[in-house]
Amino acid sequence: MHMKATYILTAFLCLSFSCNWDQKPDDENSDFTPLSVIEDAFKNQQSGIQVKQEGKIIAVLQDDTVGGRHQRIIIQLANNQTLLVTHNIDIAPRVPYPTIGKRLRFYGEYEWNDEGGVIHWTHKDPQGQHIDGWLE
Repeated sequence: MHMKATYILTAFLCLSFSCNWDQKPDDENSDFTPLSVIEDAFKNQQSGIQVKQEGKIIAVLQDDTVGGRHQRIIIQLANNQTLLVTHNIDIAPRVPYPTIGKRLRFYGEYEWNDEGGVIHWTHKDPQGQHIDGWLE
């Protein structure tokens, strides 16, 4: 009987941890921009909104090399909205080893497009005229 209880407890713990592997404690996400703000910006075709959130990487695209060079990563938010993150690699180091399925936290400026939106200004502004952004 003791062996059966051990198996049940082990199975319960494995399921508990595997179902919540990517969940963060609420206090870590408390300063995130509400997803409704990003949803509303998309619905109302608004741009220029500073946002902090995270998403799951669903695609890693080739760098954009027209003008300033940008690393391009598509993420999916918890509400299933997708965003293209364009990270200026002429100003900031690239995201090391972006991997499909991993989480990417960001602080940057939301710009509307018909595919969900774009996040840019994810780096420090060398001129100091724009709010500094980041990726982690």
